[in-house]
Amino acid sequence: MRIVRFEHQGRIQFGARRGSHVAPFAGLAGGSFAALLAGLRDGTPLPEAEAVAQTQVNLLPPVPLTGKIICIGLNYADHAREGGHPIPTYPAVFLRTATSLVGHGQPLLRPMASDRFDYEAELAVVIGRTARHVRAAEALDFVAGYSCFNDGSLRDFQRKSTQWTMGKNFDKSGSIGPELVTQEALPSGVGNLRIAARLNGETLQDGSTGDMIFPVPDLIEILSAVMTLDPGDVIATGTPAGVGFARTPPRFMQAGDLIEIEIEGIGILANTIVDEASGAGEQEGVRR
Repeated sequence: MRIVRFEHQGRIQFGARRGSHVAPFAGLAGGSFAALLAGLRDGTPLPEAEAVAQTQVNLLPPVPLTGKIICIGLNYADHAREGGHPIPTYPAVFLRTATSLVGHGQPLLRPMASDRFDYEAELAVVIGRTARHVRAAEALDFVAGYSCFNDGSLRDFQRKSTQWTMGKNFDKSGSIGPELVTQEALPSGVGNLRIAARLNGETLQDGSTGDMIFPVPDLIEILSAVMTLDPGDVIATGTPAGVGFARTPPRFMQAGDLIEIEIEGIGILANTIVDEASGAGEQEGVRR
């Protein structure tokens, strides 16, 4: 099933994508993420209301983003090497905030503070039920589904300290979507799906989820050994080689660009880039 979260006529709802239309879920499952997850776990068919054209709705991040957004760094060996890092034996983990993310079709903001705005194509895992001390062999039982993720990064801020948080959390610098694809529609554990990033139609990242150092089940085991994973939590699983800062010359996103993240079987997450509006009294030369 391909589930979208959207706004239509002032209401935020969940529904199923049916080609170029969205069929809202009727009843409680139409507005409650908890009820939606319960229906998915039970295998109960979700009642649908009359479909509306996708052009009439505003797509939002496919989950409400009220929980944790856990990001994995250096999870592809080729990306670790291009950044000059050793191949990790334990994943690098950092968090993003909900205010740093937008949905499909919404603009990403290139902030006033930096012009080193980079893309990262990633697979997002959405947790479907509470997970603590879960073994990898059972980990997929705790997954609600998958989505595309763009871990937009301000590289100069990322490197201001040994912690990456500041470079990964500028408002509206990343995105997730366009939909939540449930597990039965994909290979088990999304073992070998093509993942790519295109900037203005040019493919700059082209890899496979099969190249992850720590696959989805391993990540859930590692993370749930430390923290409780709650329904609706998101795990962004890292990016393959080809990011902008590692290119010669570096290739960063500019206002007017279109960035597309595509994962085989999941979809295309597309966002345009706009410059953050200048604040009152902004000095010339703030952007470096």
